[in-house]
Amino acid sequence: MMGVADCRKLGEAPMIFHVSLEKAEDGWIVAECPALPGCVSQGRDEKEALENIKEAITAWLWAEDQKASPAFGV
Repeated sequence: MMGVADCRKLGEAPMIFHVSLEKAEDGWIVAECPALPGCVSQGRDEKEALENIKEAITAWLWAEDQKASPAFGV
């Protein structure tokens, strides 16, 4: 199953990411964003999994931005 995560902050242009949703053996829904390696989350249902993957995408992008930014004062 495929979904779309619309990740944006207030006043920012939308960033649209395709995500895959799969039901795990334990009944949880696993969400993965194939465009962002290692960006995976889960939820008890599709709604929660999508909310969680949006948060994971935001965190992934923040972490990448931190790696790309030179350290302050170095």
